[in-house]
Amino acid sequence: MDEIVSFERLADTVLRLPPSCGPVRLVTVDGPAGSGKTTFARRLGAALGAQVVSSDDFPVPWDEVPREWFRLVEEQVLGPLAAGEPGGYRRFDWAGGGYAERVEVPVAPALVLEGVSTARRTAPAALAVWVCASAEVRRARVLARDGAQLAEQWRRWWRAEETWFAADDTRARADLLVDGARVPGEFVRVPRDRVRQGLA
Repeated sequence: MDEIVSFERLADTVLRLPPSCGPVRLVTVDGPAGSGKTTFARRLGAALGAQVVSSDDFPVPWDEVPREWFRLVEEQVLGPLAAGEPGGYRRFDWAGGGYAERVEVPVAPALVLEGVSTARRTAPAALAVWVCASAEVRRARVLARDGAQLAEQWRRWWRAEETWFAADDTRARADLLVDGARVPGEFVRVPRDRVRQGLA
């Protein structure tokens, strides 16, 4: 049976975990595009009183899920925090096609890092979250948000992220599995057997 959990309860759990990136408890929120990662991360960030850093703030090529953008996160955010120093980066403006304002990332009790491939093996996560949703739900959300004119680019991205997740075994290693089709003020924890069967 699915378990309904409040964001406040999860935030309390996170803050009781040992720090994982210097003095910071890093929560990574991962899953396929359109699964509900951003909504979940923002609500958890609000419950934690923590900053949310998103992969959308970095340039990510359509055909290459994991590489260059995460190197920037490691160099500009995670590396400094691990040393007990504040980090920061320049936000990428997708509409303008260039970099915009600088975003400061102070040392804090917790930080939420959201996006495809954030819960990779090398991430110093105190808690790794995998957000699930059916392919139909995910793809409908993405195309409704970005427009049908990007369907071909999204097809390339879906292939790239599937390859990445299979190689990294991200879903199987996650600490918490969440139903992203049902993220209200509470979220639904998904049993692992449902995920293994491809039902979530």
